[in-house]
Amino acid sequence: MYDYLIAWLLSAVLFLAADMLWLGVAAKKFYRRHLGGLLADRFNGPAAIAFYLFYVTGIVVFCVVGKSGWEEAAAWGALFGFFCYATYNLTNLATLRDWPAMVTAVDLAWGTAVTGFTAGGAAFLLMATA
Repeated sequence: MYDYLIAWLLSAVLFLAADMLWLGVAAKKFYRRHLGGLLADRFNGPAAIAFYLFYVTGIVVFCVVGKSGWEEAAAWGALFGFFCYATYNLTNLATLRDWPAMVTAVDLAWGTAVTGFTAGGAAFLLMATA
């Protein structure tokens, strides 16, 4: 159980830091330009917190704990990120009138990369502290 807690904390720090940098700095203008009219006027804190709690837990359970090395964790993380972000983005592309294909492509690449980075980094740090 200790491994799960430490892995969760490491994953949460890595994922939140990377995602906040992405959403708040690197891609902020991109999303505003392509999704402007679809974005909410107010940030929904409880929904964001629920997403981060669930998603980080998924990274830990499916990608970090029990893997033989950081490389394996990173590969599983990239796959997990790809499938999760594909579910979200392709559903939006299929069901929302004005969902841009460009956002699907960029967000899918981001989800794959950030989840692979998070899982690999957390596994590396977890193994370094063991």
